Amino acid sequence: MTRNSELTSINCTSCGAGLDVLGGGRIMVQVCSYCGSELDAQDNYKVLRRFKDQKRPQSPLSIGMCGTLYGVEFVIIGLVEHTERWAGRSFTWIDHQLYSPTHGYAWLTLENNHLVFTRRYRGSGWISEHWVETADHPPSVRTTNGTYIYYETTNSTITYVEGEFTWSPRMGERTFTITAMSDAAMLGFSQTGSEREAYRSIYVSQQEAEDGFGVKLDLKTYRVHPLQPFVAGRNFYFVMLSSLVFATLCLALAAIFTTRSGQDVLRNHTVRAADLPVEIEIPLEDNNNLTAISLQGDVKNSWVYMDMELVDPNDQPVFEAGRTIERYSGRDSDGNWSEGSPQTRLIFRPEVSGTYTLTLTVPEQGLWRGAGAVGIPEQPFSQLKVDVRSGLSSGYWMMLLGGLFGAVFLLQYGRKALHRRARWSGTDWVDED
Repeated sequence: MTRNSELTSINCTSCGAGLDVLGGGRIMVQVCSYCGSELDAQDNYKVLRRFKDQKRPQSPLSIGMCGTLYGVEFVIIGLVEHTERWAGRSFTWIDHQLYSPTHGYAWLTLENNHLVFTRRYRGSGWISEHWVETADHPPSVRTTNGTYIYYETTNSTITYVEGEFTWSPRMGERTFTITAMSDAAMLGFSQTGSEREAYRSIYVSQQEAEDGFGVKLDLKTYRVHPLQPFVAGRNFYFVMLSSLVFATLCLALAAIFTTRSGQDVLRNHTVRAADLPVEIEIPLEDNNNLTAISLQGDVKNSWVYMDMELVDPNDQPVFEAGRTIERYSGRDSDGNWSEGSPQTRLIFRPEVSGTYTLTLTVPEQGLWRGAGAVGIPEQPFSQLKVDVRSGLSSGYWMMLLGGLFGAVFLLQYGRKALHRRARWSGTDWVDED
């Protein structure tokens, strides 16, 4: 005997409680929410079995609630809680069975306060347990909607049932499910006893569910769900791509500016230590851009501190600076070592054209006779080479600007990459070396 399609309510044949009939003509059983009796919807709601001591799970969605998802009106007709126990921990989720007179049956799953919409998948492809156990790489299934890569295997049992179902659930019944995931959806290949079914799941945002069911869910999520899409925000891709383009352009310009060699104004001008202090004349033009004064001393296990003063053609000071030239080497238990540099450089920009005067003075100098220098001769400072080169350009600011644009790109790209990593963090696939 089949159920009368015009029924809208019944009385439980076990406890007499009034129950709504919501699920259409394919309903096989109805579990009373008051006494836990499973009633045969195809045979005058005869009691088939009783589920005793059930503890109703907490869910903001309840049987009888109506809502619209993806343009289809559904009503919640049943609740099933699944529990998986692994490594001493328990994981639970609640499947809400949905029914639409025009689109049939579906599921809305609540897991870790995330919502997932699921329907049966009629396409080809299957991932078996044997394939997962013997594969060297994560198994995958290619469909018209994309490629699905193995995500995890679950082995759960039913720990609570209530409402109407198109099948006959049993407390403690075990379901073995292998899931595979694409960028936007998940396929689940489930086996319960001898029955096999494939399902396709997509993420439902809390806002979509609240708008669809007209309720305030107030679900507090604490981690990214595997199916949760990345929320890019306004102009995400424009900012990411444009920052990459500008970073590349700035770094290219920085390289061009840095490699501009300029022209020699003074080349290998030698000054003996005995002649110091000394004044050196440097002819410059105000359009010479950056000008570099380079000094190189013949120090070896010695050092010299040098005062530098530059005045312009109008006898106005351009800068006063001090530089140390030093070079040390030695030998220890780790072998030979060296440190310091016999060269130094100072860069400035001439403001007027004419002859500039550089004054060099050596107020201090000395030798180094450390323990590591035993057997290594030292050489006191005896002469200095002066080079002046103008017409240089600096790529520093372009390099800095390129770095800032690069940081913006990495921030945008990194957000998406971290989200993808979080989505896949729960996979149980382990690559073996």
